Amino acid sequence: MLDREGFRPNVGIILLNQRNQVFWGKRIRTHSWQFPQGGIKHGETPEQAMFRELHEEVGLHPEHVRIIARTRDWLRYEVPEHYIRRDARGHYKGQKQIWFLLQLMGRDTDMNLRATTHPEFDAWRWHDYWVPLDVVIEFKRQVYEMALTELARFIPPRPNHHNRYLRTGMRSQRRDEGTDTPRALATTCVDPALADLPPLELKL
Repeated sequence: MLDREGFRPNVGIILLNQRNQVFWGKRIRTHSWQFPQGGIKHGETPEQAMFRELHEEVGLHPEHVRIIARTRDWLRYEVPEHYIRRDARGHYKGQKQIWFLLQLMGRDTDMNLRATTHPEFDAWRWHDYWVPLDVVIEFKRQVYEMALTELARFIPPRPNHHNRYLRTGMRSQRRDEGTDTPRALATTCVDPALADLPPLELKL
């Protein structure tokens, strides 16, 4: 389903945890990391497509998340010709995306990269909101930057729990132990059952 300019409707998903870190997925058998995304089917609204892709790629259901915001307009990127099937060249130009910012209301254990028989990711991690764009395929980087920038103002403030540690001295101890960097950032959750799967075609 293409528009008159040759762009396919698509959704992108930025999923936040309680630390305001984002879900960062590694595509199967590649070194490329990205946010969940996928096409909008005929008859679907962007929100319906977002929930379907969220389940297919991450294994989450609507009750596991809360919609915080979405981009106001379509964000577009063009796909280089050598990534486009020959029979689609001249018709297909790229993607136009609505991006959603979600808050995870469930737990990490609710994630399931094998929710379907065609998984997109074989590992994931929580990452700081401003993800490293150099690991994103080049032609998507500008859209990622635009989506992150537009949605950043909607990020909810983190709860302040420091007062719990003031009387016991635990706050100082935590700093001494070097815990300023969240432990989750150092942990990549790899699904061993997906590690040996063949690479998927690039999901544009």
